[in-house]
Amino acid sequence: MIGTERTTARSRLRSSSPEPDADSLHESSDRGTEPRLPRVATPFPAPKIMDLPQFQGEHKESLYWGTYRPHLYLGIRARTPQSLMAGLMWIGVKDGSNHLRHVCRHEDELSAYGWIKHNGRDYGHQVLVDHGLILTTEFLKSNGDGSGYGGDWAVRIDVQIDKSKWNEEFGKGGQLFFYLADEGGNVLDVGREKLNIRESSLLASGSRTDIGDWQLHLKSTDDLKLHYSGFHTPHFHNLSDLVEEKLASQTRNHAQMQLSDSSDDSPNVLVFQIVGGFPFTTDIALISGTDSDNSSVEDRVNSLTGASLSNELKYKEQAFDEKIEKTFNLAEKVDSESISVGKAAVGNLLGGIGYFYGQSKIAQSRTLNHREHDAYISYWPAELYTAVPCRPIFPRGFLWDEGFHQLVIWRWDIHISLDIIGHWLDLMNIDGWIPREQILGAEALSKIPEEYVPQHPTNANPPTLFLALSGIVNSLKNNEFNAMERSEISLFLECAFSRLEAWFQWLNKTQSGEQMSSYYWRGRDNGTTVELNLNPQTLSSGLDDYPRASHPSSDERHLDLRCWVLLAAQCMHSIEGLLNKGTEPEKNYGSTVKLLSDQESLNKMHFDDAYGAYFDFGNHTEKVRLEWKELKAENNHVTRQLVREVLESPVLRLVPHIGYVNFFPFMGKIIPSGSWILEKQLELISNRSLLWSDYGLRSLATTSSLYMKYNNEHDAPYWRGSIWINMNYRVLSALHHYSEENGPYQDRAKAMYKELRSNLIRNIVRNYRQTGFLWEQYDQINGNGKGAHPFTGWTSLAVLIMAEAYDTI
Repeated sequence: MIGTERTTARSRLRSSSPEPDADSLHESSDRGTEPRLPRVATPFPAPKIMDLPQFQGEHKESLYWGTYRPHLYLGIRARTPQSLMAGLMWIGVKDGSNHLRHVCRHEDELSAYGWIKHNGRDYGHQVLVDHGLILTTEFLKSNGDGSGYGGDWAVRIDVQIDKSKWNEEFGKGGQLFFYLADEGGNVLDVGREKLNIRESSLLASGSRTDIGDWQLHLKSTDDLKLHYSGFHTPHFHNLSDLVEEKLASQTRNHAQMQLSDSSDDSPNVLVFQIVGGFPFTTDIALISGTDSDNSSVEDRVNSLTGASLSNELKYKEQAFDEKIEKTFNLAEKVDSESISVGKAAVGNLLGGIGYFYGQSKIAQSRTLNHREHDAYISYWPAELYTAVPCRPIFPRGFLWDEGFHQLVIWRWDIHISLDIIGHWLDLMNIDGWIPREQILGAEALSKIPEEYVPQHPTNANPPTLFLALSGIVNSLKNNEFNAMERSEISLFLECAFSRLEAWFQWLNKTQSGEQMSSYYWRGRDNGTTVELNLNPQTLSSGLDDYPRASHPSSDERHLDLRCWVLLAAQCMHSIEGLLNKGTEPEKNYGSTVKLLSDQESLNKMHFDDAYGAYFDFGNHTEKVRLEWKELKAENNHVTRQLVREVLESPVLRLVPHIGYVNFFPFMGKIIPSGSWILEKQLELISNRSLLWSDYGLRSLATTSSLYMKYNNEHDAPYWRGSIWINMNYRVLSALHHYSEENGPYQDRAKAMYKELRSNLIRNIVRNYRQTGFLWEQYDQINGNGKGAHPFTGWTSLAVLIMAEAYDTI
């Protein structure tokens, strides 16, 4: 079940709140004319951030082309809804059989893959190891004289074999399939009926309004054979199916596994089969603007292939290495092996940035019926430029993940970071809500069961973008940007302020609890599905199955949410001061910060004096278990199911589980450095019988009644013991803070900080060396990587741990 739990959990949204008012979903104009947009699908009434001049012109053009299809092993597109797209497929051998590779999949069992170097703009270097077959893909962009909009790009593909793992019965050569597909439906022309790179390097040509006329060229010094097929299709998420069907047909009819060298009428997809003996290398270049008078096509092709391409790639690789050191100063803090892992973390995070366009589906019901497709309405058509958590399992935008991604990206390239944050904030509706999971377009939809797609407008997500914005604002105050960057950041914040304000106000109001300064996550299970779960999930918190009150109710008080609202208020207060904005009485962020950081109030709601720890509060009992029972279905068919059995009535109380949630006040650095409570926090964190391990901090204490427990028959424990890097990073950040604060616990915090940092780095590097991947989570017993991989979402925070660069509030 590796990876599948999170695919489901991140998409399932349930809610215990009552149905929304009808007019909140279906508004009509008072005069009975055309109905207005449903309120939930009405954009926020302010200028779009992405319309700022700093995101236009040279900046926009420089980011036009990119490896923006992260769900593919290699996919290229432009940041435009109707793009000319490219991708790579190849035939790999697994268990003695041929398999076509295209979409990143765990089932392919590649030994390693991922961008080990990528600057997010115009260069990337990736190595893929597929059962003895070794492919290296390198990407380069160029914007020279005569280029069309966005410039030209090139891909170098090098194919080798590991002779110790490759059986010659599998073949003495490799087969690649490189394709172009035009989402706009424009016709693609094949260079010639019989492709021969000795006679001409031209593979294909066409024309688009954005880049003008274009040509695709292939050059190689190796002896390669080429075949092609052209397809006319409105669908682009299943192109590998078309290729497999064509190859199967050719094999049946002609006993040759090669494309047909023919095409449908008016093809908008061209696939080129490249066959060569091991080893071989091929360079493929797309040249834009070939209709201009000074296009110099031959010179530009030569500059993007052969020796010229080799030299440029070498230069870009060196520049990447130098920027890594300049940005993160790793050489003086970690060894060379750790540095290579840090580079891969940054490289695949940046190489995994994607561009998506489509409409989110918004659930009209506040509860989700998994047996029937719930009614939904469509959000407005929108684009999203975003990093993704994991290319094979989560190749799309997640709101709470993105704030952690930006902690790395803003330090690397502030312009890319602001562009991403701006895209997210432009997805805000009139109420200040942002859909937490972005499933935009057919390619994104193709990997998710339909019933898990709708987003619920009552449900929040941790506002982690404020983490990144806090760091940016503090660095701005500390004069760590150049003059142009300072100006652009200030203009960005000025434009974004109304949206950030609306987001904060929505979060503060809609997630508030029964008591002043209390909060609880909407969207917890409270219907019939709760009968099947040991503990109702809290997916909106981002911590999914982390133990909360056994019986969801409006009396709940969630500690982590209170701390997230405090973080957002602190950031808003800081931005407000930076922009010299006057404070409206009902939006006094300074007062909110004071209220939510008040120790007396916090302790009264969440603190247990006897235990010396903070807890959630709610209607709870520990006396629950899963029992097999026979249940009658609608047709009187009897099924056997695990059902929750409650052996003791719940009562309102602090929820007695120790884990990540308990340390949110500590992570937020709101505990005074001289407080005895800080000492208790350090004791709990460092207790090996609870959370501390040689590989990092467990998500849940071993003494918890739900430690490593399945939540139902199918859902394996997720946040119930495993080690997660994003939360470990935040604990490290707090330990680093307290190690520099004068107080009686300074030395202890410093010692714990050094040991925890060392444990995390050592284990992440060990796993990368042994498996070739960074992982979603790490096993609390042996430290081995678990779950989705390569996971260079928040696990890429490893490079900040190495650099000792922490979030500042």
